[in-house]
Amino acid sequence: MSHQQLLEELYYKYPVKRKIAFALLMGIVTTGIISFTLIAINLGFSGSFVATWLRSWATAYVIVIPIILLVSPRLQAQVDRVLS
Repeated sequence: MSHQQLLEELYYKYPVKRKIAFALLMGIVTTGIISFTLIAINLGFSGSFVATWLRSWATAYVIVIPIILLVSPRLQAQVDRVLS
């Protein structure tokens, strides 16, 4: 079995795990970028920037992961319905 075939098999065999992994990674990236940008704009790069950013990032991440996991399936269904 080739590497590509193995990836395809895992992709279809574990759809729930794939969605959870995607949500966790997407949450890290999006909350990191948004919190960094907003803290930089609102506070500037002061001495407390890193601590404030990490605290804000952690808070945003804890909030956004359940939202991604609960809202995205419903939103995807709506998009599929509109585009079908």
